Amino acid sequence: MIRSVLIIGSGPIAIGQAAEFDYSGTQACLACREWSPANPVRTILVNSNPATIQTDVQIADVVYIEPLTVESLEAIIAAERPDGVIATAGGQTALNLSVALDECGALARHGVRVLGTGLEAIRRGEDRALFAATLRDAGQPILPSRAVTSVEAALEAAEEIGYPVMCRSAFALGGAGSGLASNRTELARQARAGLSFSGSGQVLIEKSVYGWSEIEYEVIRDGAGNCMTVCNMENVDPMGVHTGDSIVVAPSQTLSDEEYHLLRASALRVVDALGVEGACNVQFALDRQHGCYYVIEVNPRLSRSSALASKATGYPIAKVATRIALGQTIPEIRNDITGTSAFFEPALDYVVVKIPRWPFDKFEGLEPVIGTSMRSTGEVMAIGRSFEEALVKAVRGIDAGAVRDCRAGQLAERLTTPNSERLPAVLTALRAGWPAERIVELTRIHPWFVDRLADLVAREGSTSSGDYVFKMVDTCAGEFEARTPYFYGTRGPGAGGSTANEAAPLPGPKAIILGSGPIRIGQGIEFDYATVHACQTLSGCGVRSIIVNNNPETVSTDYSTSDRLYFEPLDVEAVMAVVQNEAGGLIGVLPQFGGQTAINLVHALHERGVPILGTAPDAIDAAEDRGRTSSILGAHGIAIPPWRSIGRWDELPAALSAVGYPALLRPSYVLSGRGMILVHGEEDLQRYLARHGNRPLQKPLLVDHFLEDAIELNVDAVSDGETVIAVVMEQFEECGIHSGDSGEVYPAQHVGGEMLGRVEELMRVIARAFGIVGLMNVQFAVQGSSIYVLEVNPRASRSVPFASKASGLPLADMAVRAILGTPIAAMRPPAPLTDRVSVKEVVLPFRTLSGLTPVLGPEMQSTGEAMGIGPTFAAAYWKAQLGAGHAAGGRHLPFGRPVYISAHGFDEEIASLLNLLADVGCAVSVSFEVGGASGRWEMVRPDDVDLGPLGLAVVLGRSDAELALLRRAVDARVPYVTSRGGLRALSLALEEGEIPLQPVKLTEPARVHAAA
Repeated sequence: MIRSVLIIGSGPIAIGQAAEFDYSGTQACLACREWSPANPVRTILVNSNPATIQTDVQIADVVYIEPLTVESLEAIIAAERPDGVIATAGGQTALNLSVALDECGALARHGVRVLGTGLEAIRRGEDRALFAATLRDAGQPILPSRAVTSVEAALEAAEEIGYPVMCRSAFALGGAGSGLASNRTELARQARAGLSFSGSGQVLIEKSVYGWSEIEYEVIRDGAGNCMTVCNMENVDPMGVHTGDSIVVAPSQTLSDEEYHLLRASALRVVDALGVEGACNVQFALDRQHGCYYVIEVNPRLSRSSALASKATGYPIAKVATRIALGQTIPEIRNDITGTSAFFEPALDYVVVKIPRWPFDKFEGLEPVIGTSMRSTGEVMAIGRSFEEALVKAVRGIDAGAVRDCRAGQLAERLTTPNSERLPAVLTALRAGWPAERIVELTRIHPWFVDRLADLVAREGSTSSGDYVFKMVDTCAGEFEARTPYFYGTRGPGAGGSTANEAAPLPGPKAIILGSGPIRIGQGIEFDYATVHACQTLSGCGVRSIIVNNNPETVSTDYSTSDRLYFEPLDVEAVMAVVQNEAGGLIGVLPQFGGQTAINLVHALHERGVPILGTAPDAIDAAEDRGRTSSILGAHGIAIPPWRSIGRWDELPAALSAVGYPALLRPSYVLSGRGMILVHGEEDLQRYLARHGNRPLQKPLLVDHFLEDAIELNVDAVSDGETVIAVVMEQFEECGIHSGDSGEVYPAQHVGGEMLGRVEELMRVIARAFGIVGLMNVQFAVQGSSIYVLEVNPRASRSVPFASKASGLPLADMAVRAILGTPIAAMRPPAPLTDRVSVKEVVLPFRTLSGLTPVLGPEMQSTGEAMGIGPTFAAAYWKAQLGAGHAAGGRHLPFGRPVYISAHGFDEEIASLLNLLADVGCAVSVSFEVGGASGRWEMVRPDDVDLGPLGLAVVLGRSDAELALLRRAVDARVPYVTSRGGLRALSLALEEGEIPLQPVKLTEPARVHAAA
């Protein structure tokens, strides 16, 4: 009998592994809790990512926010003694760790078995050689291939198979290290990359099927052999583009009935041959010209496609897979929506389109090329009555900003080379009169999709007819009565020609919560955390919750999270349609939990008479407008750094003269420091103008004096309009580095009690001055005895989950209660936790996006974060480093390992670091003369550093040689520090020496009182 289960999370959000695994892990926890009312299965959840819903103790019975390493997991297993482990709900990270726990004997030592899909099935699905052998034995067609463990063997395999070839990494995330090669030189480079990304040091060299159609089937199988397909999906982009970077449509639109059933039957046989017990994704390459297909890839776990398939069909794949892992068969499992057996294949009377959200708009100079290694950070899903309607809605929802201009001579290249702008390029070509056949030839996109796009272009400019009619997603096309449906909007008649609105308004009181849309750098899973908590608290206060969101990866878009879900774009048209449909009993719209996307809708909704709950629209505008912010703060005697706002480039020199160098230049009304830059003098300014000065300013450019040698404080707080309760976190990095890219610690380590008291008093003054009700975030700079306000955000921030878990204060919950009218004093909040230290460290995408320079700056670049909790700063710091490094490719502590330091000169901070490293047994080499002690430290040029044995690289300079060293460190998975702030945090941790890292169980959060 299974009494307790260990569920391993996926770690920090990284490209290839995002919010979909918070969704699957949360569903796994809930399925265990619902196993039996009298005898629920106890869940032990381990994850290093604090921004997730699954790391709330309301979801799991026991939560550990710990590094996802074999050592920490075995310590938790020894303490908690689970009966089994679920390895398939935490992405590639959990899968690889489960295999590692088995190989080191940890599972056998503690009598723990892998539940559901077992280790043998995992190895058959992930190990390329075993995968090929298993499919051949099952009579399934696979590409000519060879699994190899060296570059030399890869080159030999390619000679046998014939170029071009595909190189695929085993046990790797998001196709990392995979790619096409047309010759020996390309393959040698690709094989080296593939081997470095592989979790087992193995790559597969296989025949290329570039340009073929790619089809996916999401399959569920139980231990008794019952097997069914939940959803089939068709990639609009052909083979050669990672499915995570492809536009995907469900159900498939271009397969003949014979092709559909041929591939479906193959998918069932593949999953049966592997011995999967749970969810599995099977990918096919289909050659329509010759009528043949190959099985390309199998994920024997819940995948990002599982989340998409669940939201597309309404079928709870993760819950069903978890119940299978606990021992049930599919016919025994009840479907939540219909109340019938889960053993039926969903039927769709609508079309779903997914479009990825790429980070290329964040990084100037990074070419928006896509391929077999995933590069998108998130995605949107749209539902419509036709492919065209769903596609248009998905484009509305992607919030991707302006597309680069495309001259006629570049159009053919943009169509030929897969890139993030190929859809706009196809539309441009169609508008220019290019024949569809030519576009099909260049893109390899199926002619049916190009014809549908041509039809869209032909109808451009025509007015949409019909009212905004809401239709139901019920998993079974009306075959059974749905109990917990969710809805999508359509113009005109829906399925079967019906124009009836199927979303009868909910009885009030009720409130609409605006989600944050697709995950992107600067706006990620932490806003989904706030959204879900808002739903839970509204329900606890007797108010029905309605969510509008379009991200299929998230917990917020599960049909069981809110009282009603509208899967719609976050634009004025869609939100107003929901408002009008739910008008009776609607108390208003909550925008402050959905990040900048939701805040940007406030003005338009307010103009249309929609009640905005919490902070008033005018107060939001005042906080977003630097001029009004400056005036309000100045009137209350609160200091801000000197600044100017300009509307034309010729005003910049005078503005810089007024504020003084160094200066921070940043566009207004942007997310996560988009377009920000720090200029130290005339040379930096001329470089900036050369890149940007030829384009007119669309919005004011802010010019702020940059405060050097200041400590930045990041403060999340709840205000009821009068009283404020705040969590003050100290940033590691200096003010010139975006706060989202800085590690941070709670409680603050370098700011005394008197200064913290002043900061808390300033928070109260600011909240009252702006009229903030609910969540707020303020960033301060402390320079000596002076305090400056850098930014005021009248909404949830990305640090709310970390602040809540570090302090023990349920900030989002308290904010909703304050918005509904409960004074903070009446909630009787507990004192924030101060008996432990919590550290947050960020995860950067430099290894995946190899064109980036791996240094920090004023524009945010991180994709996720890890948290460490310990009794001291050092314990929390090293845990956070390990937790963040796992997702980035493996980071180890530097104790007893060689360290290299490159800096322009020797000073007191460097001297202290050298001595601390020597104390913990590190051999240190440097790039500079060390005054009076040159013989103790070996001097090595950055070009000559051997990264093989290196435990840490500290690179404070920005010369070409130092940047090249950083790039090599990223590729070699060597930890590095690139800033003075990071150096100071490292030194603070080293002062305590090497200490044991014991797991810390997350405590039950404090309870606050509901509104009367």
